[in-house]
Amino acid sequence: MRPVTADMENPFAAFGLPGKPGTDEFWAAAGTPASLPADDGGWTTLFLWRGSAAASIDFESWSTPVPLRRWGDTDCWYAEVRMPARLRVTYQFLAGDAAYADPFNPVGAGGDRSIAATPDAPDQPHWPVIGATDVLPLPRNRIRWASERLGGRRTVAVHPAGGGGPVVLLLDGDDWLYLHPAMTAFDSAVASGEMPPVTLVFLPAKDRAAEFACRPVLWEAVRDELLPLVAESGVPADPERLVVAGQSLGGLSALYAALDFPDLVSRVACQSGSFWWTPDAMDLPDPMGGPVGGTIAARLREHPRLSGLRIAFDVGEHETGMLPHCELTESLAEQAGATVRVSRSASGHDRAGWRHALLRDVAWALG
Repeated sequence: MRPVTADMENPFAAFGLPGKPGTDEFWAAAGTPASLPADDGGWTTLFLWRGSAAASIDFESWSTPVPLRRWGDTDCWYAEVRMPARLRVTYQFLAGDAAYADPFNPVGAGGDRSIAATPDAPDQPHWPVIGATDVLPLPRNRIRWASERLGGRRTVAVHPAGGGGPVVLLLDGDDWLYLHPAMTAFDSAVASGEMPPVTLVFLPAKDRAAEFACRPVLWEAVRDELLPLVAESGVPADPERLVVAGQSLGGLSALYAALDFPDLVSRVACQSGSFWWTPDAMDLPDPMGGPVGGTIAARLREHPRLSGLRIAFDVGEHETGMLPHCELTESLAEQAGATVRVSRSASGHDRAGWRHALLRDVAWALG
């Protein structure tokens, strides 16, 4: 992709970078990603990498990897990436066999990922800027769960935000512990009055494809094993008012639980639920190419009234393959009598884009 400017001495001046690429002056001021408006209403975004060997940018679920170009014989590698309007995306640099966060971007997601956002992407209040080298604050309370139904042992973190209250079960809990600072974000949302005090339960997955399929074993284990452990842990919690928050396959599992375990799950915050899922979907050349809405849509058509269910649906507006599946599921849930909230995030299939929806929709689900 050709540079925005043809100035050979300062090719990236339009992005606000001074000096000649590869010089100390240039690297001292380097701060990217940096975006300029594009003719199509989107953005041209500059990414920089400093090194001696070729590298590429790997975007999470939004784009195929983008190779970086070298500027002359310098140590400056760059890409000018066309991005649509309203996009927040996780990415990393791939160099050789290793993956790295962007050293010029202060917004990290774990040790080897960064987050880019176009200038028109909505803010995400309550989520602090955490660099790739920063250590995220973690809950002090831990439950050692040896599940008879699921097998194996796992550690479940528990955090009483604002002193504790209704249980918010965060599926894929390790991602919300180690990649995105959910504990800090929920504390901030509670302190601001945007959400009542809650007790966060970070449930890690050992085998997502198996545990989050439409099968009862996970939810039997949550009901009969995990929630009693939470109640016995000494952490203030109200398991009778349970919100399940899940993304992707976790969102599928959360809605499945609301259908098959209504006495357990009646409040759901679902981001980008994998509603294309059927038992044989993963065997198809295109897993999303099966029946629209998959197993859940079929279940919703047959299900009795869902008048007790509150469910917030969110999906990334750039998830073109997911949208038909999610739209049908949203419609069928509402037709079945559930109280439904529908929104779209400025992202693809990416936890960086789901963060604001997570807080907002958990608060809404609690009513």
